[in-house]
Amino acid sequence: MYSFKNDYSEGAHPRILNTLLESNLEQTEGYGEDKYSLKAIEILKSKIQNDNIDIHFFVGGTQTNLTAISAFLRPHEAAIAANTGHILVHETGAIEATGHKAISVTVPDGKLRPCDVQLALDEHTDEHMVKPKLVYISNSTEIGTIYSKTELEDLSNFCKEKKLILFLDGARLGSALCSTDNDLSLSDLARLTDAFYIGGTKNGALLGEALVICNDSLKEDFRFHIKQKGAMLAKGKVLGIQFLELFKDDLYFELASHANKMADLLKEGIDSMGYKYLIASPSNQIFPIFPNSVIEKLKGNYSFIVWSKVDDNFSSIRLVTSWATNEQAVKDFIHDLKTLS
Repeated sequence: MYSFKNDYSEGAHPRILNTLLESNLEQTEGYGEDKYSLKAIEILKSKIQNDNIDIHFFVGGTQTNLTAISAFLRPHEAAIAANTGHILVHETGAIEATGHKAISVTVPDGKLRPCDVQLALDEHTDEHMVKPKLVYISNSTEIGTIYSKTELEDLSNFCKEKKLILFLDGARLGSALCSTDNDLSLSDLARLTDAFYIGGTKNGALLGEALVICNDSLKEDFRFHIKQKGAMLAKGKVLGIQFLELFKDDLYFELASHANKMADLLKEGIDSMGYKYLIASPSNQIFPIFPNSVIEKLKGNYSFIVWSKVDDNFSSIRLVTSWATNEQAVKDFIHDLKTLS
């Protein structure tokens, strides 16, 4: 049974494990003030080409989202997200548990545009409703699409005009930045968003996300928020070491490129058989539509998510490739699909 269910089934890149082992008995400062975390922050600032940013390491994406969004908003303010947004669908109401409503906007491709955000603003007009204040987006999105530079610039300008905070969830940022369709850079993200995070959990790390706060008004006392939310890891070097290894050279981007390459290989095989997709995705998540009978047979050798019912005879599935996906497993999947088709 080979899994295409997600991009965090494997552990971590061996280089990370080796460095964790080599430094295991070193005594370091705690709570993210160790030499590894400080060096990782220095390198990330260099990669982002911006020294006027604050960087904080977290264990996971939900923890990052709920800590950041609740810190950025006042009690009566709310976050706007696409209907597929992670904070709406797959975080067990974490944002709303902090007292902030998440406003859903239905979009066809997982991406928010100024006109979509304006709909939420038009529907929340006075103090009898929550006040939309933060725009939450993901890149890549929860359905594999990515933002172009033009799209993000338009959204950024709109948010500035409307005095909204733009926050980007980068759980799969590596895949987005390494997509052949991408024209955004890390420095663009720092210029166009108020805050974003760089996902490690889904790109070769054991665990970990790096939150980048770009807007000066959001930086003050942020470590207090981290501690209050139970997100300040005593053994902070565990996170710092991983981001140091991922970014001291191009390992982070090499791993994301491999995931995308494996997804492209899957798509080539699926395309050759004439199958369609629920949505066009240039990242490491793809959503082919197969006959239900084929899906049931594929389940005998592969693990994946049945995403949605298309009609009585067809459904879409989600196939996710990772930094560690075995190329032979991809070829085997295509071979088996051809046999079943």
